[in-house]
Amino acid sequence: MGYLGDLHYKNIAAGIASGLLAITGPPVIILEAASNGNFTMTQTILWMFSVYVFGGIYSILIPLYYRMPIVGAHSITGVAFLATVTTQFSYHQLIGSYMFTGLLMLLIGYLGVFSKLLEYVPKQIISVMLAGMITKYMVSFVASVDQLPLVGGVSLVSYLIFSKWNKRIPPMVAAIVTGFTLLLLTQPLYSGGLASSFVFPTLQLPVFNLLSFLSVSIPLALLILSNDAAVGIGALEQNDYRPPVNRVIAFNGIFSIITSFFGGQSANVAGMMTAICSDEEAGPKEKRYMGAVVSGIIILLFGLFAWKLVPLIQSLPSAFVSILVGFALLGVFGNSLSIGFSNPTMKLSAAFTFVIALSNISLFSISAPVWALVIGTFISRYVEEN
Repeated sequence: MGYLGDLHYKNIAAGIASGLLAITGPPVIILEAASNGNFTMTQTILWMFSVYVFGGIYSILIPLYYRMPIVGAHSITGVAFLATVTTQFSYHQLIGSYMFTGLLMLLIGYLGVFSKLLEYVPKQIISVMLAGMITKYMVSFVASVDQLPLVGGVSLVSYLIFSKWNKRIPPMVAAIVTGFTLLLLTQPLYSGGLASSFVFPTLQLPVFNLLSFLSVSIPLALLILSNDAAVGIGALEQNDYRPPVNRVIAFNGIFSIITSFFGGQSANVAGMMTAICSDEEAGPKEKRYMGAVVSGIIILLFGLFAWKLVPLIQSLPSAFVSILVGFALLGVFGNSLSIGFSNPTMKLSAAFTFVIALSNISLFSISAPVWALVIGTFISRYVEEN
């Protein structure tokens, strides 16, 4: 009864908003990445199952243990990155790279070098690399709004309205709910041909590959640490919590390793969702942790029913999927541009990083995001005056 007694209408509302943020936009990006990699239905469902089930478990156990609103999920920026590289590696090579990502985070947490790592690779370089990678999705978003003007246009207006006047409901959630409602009213959906039976979770065999480690594991770990862990920990500290930083990073690694065995890329502290549940609007400070638990339950349930939800999402029109992806990434894209080009002494490094990431080149079988990070960091540290 102790935990239930800490439930409060404000932390419940924050938990619901946080959970909806996790289950509305990110799933369509997972399906985009899986489609790009030609994953089977079973592999796609396992991916969705693993990141949401273990992300949900993270979001239940860690807050209950520390009595802090540390929300767990998976990395939307990580999935956006993976959508650009799933074509370059086999499914089992990707599984191996996910395991290495988890090991990297575990080591970084254990050794306590989180802040030093982010200092060496400037956050502007990581942000502008991400912006370059997802620019093509934003261009598709605009084109798809033109193809579905009623659905896309009204959803966009909803996004802008909630951005301006309603701070409790995330604009992305409002836009996607509006879009789904209009789509159901204007177009019939048929998912019968894509129906799937229950997929029993099974261990996936990894294939370890040096190129996948360089091209996937390292950038993915940096994205999770900078765009999720740093944001989440920063939000907690801003709201007068004292999170065990190194342990949180280590838990990111442990849960991500477990998740990788079932086909998912990560289960980690979620930046924006932790910000929602740790804010003063989430109720009394000592009870806000229950908002993270509510969020975790929503995420866990979504993962358990992935075998039903994946075929439903796959039945959506392609233009509408592009609209959903656009709304899911709009905040990430804007934030990445803002941070990436925020330092006037890093114009050259930011420009090179952005263009290289956008180019999607592959030199010596190493993908564009890695070259963007390497070249951008080199220019920033050794050419520009920083």
